[in-house]
Amino acid sequence: MMYFDPTFLLLIPCLILGVYAQSKISSTYRKYNDIANMQGYTGLDVARKMLDDNGLYDVTISQIGGELSDHYDPREKEVRLSYDVYYGNSISAVGIAAHEVGHAIQHAKGYFPLRIRNTVIPITNFGSFLYLPLIILGIVLSAAPLIKWGIIFFSLIVFFQVITLPVEFNASRRAIATLGGENILNQGELAGAKSVLGAAALTYVAAAVTAIFQLLRLILIFGGGRSD
Repeated sequence: MMYFDPTFLLLIPCLILGVYAQSKISSTYRKYNDIANMQGYTGLDVARKMLDDNGLYDVTISQIGGELSDHYDPREKEVRLSYDVYYGNSISAVGIAAHEVGHAIQHAKGYFPLRIRNTVIPITNFGSFLYLPLIILGIVLSAAPLIKWGIIFFSLIVFFQVITLPVEFNASRRAIATLGGENILNQGELAGAKSVLGAAALTYVAAAVTAIFQLLRLILIFGGGRSD
């Protein structure tokens, strides 16, 4: 008789949310990527203006490959924008560029959640590499401590996903406040930028929810570390 693991049901809503989030960001990005802002600003224009207005003259901007690959690198103090965002003058391009500069401003101002996230990145990377081998080895050897440590390492991943949420939401708030306050976008365009950044934020929410439910599932299966 095949064994059915009821804890697997916890992952079904996570799967649905993840698929919806990816579909939402893809469709919203493409919709507003076809609409140019009335003042003709490119993502590069907006990024440089925001950086200079905040005195971040030492932060550089570069163009990178891929789609929706935009990010800020705090180690190099560099805002990296995908081709369509760097050169594009769409509402999507301007919104995303402003969001990434929001992270640069967070870094410069020592935004506390960002500092925490940057601090735990090395530990999280270590944990993401070790947690599954430890759990598997613990099952094979019937070694509860190994399973417990695997769960502890996975909990670090969960923490990283959760602390990422205020970082992303805050960067978007900074972006929208600047785009509206500096009249870079009009009210109609600003609503579009909010939609794009809101859809992007949903992907981080989906990742955090999935990580939390995965952790709960591991605890339910192994009882916090028991291998029997």
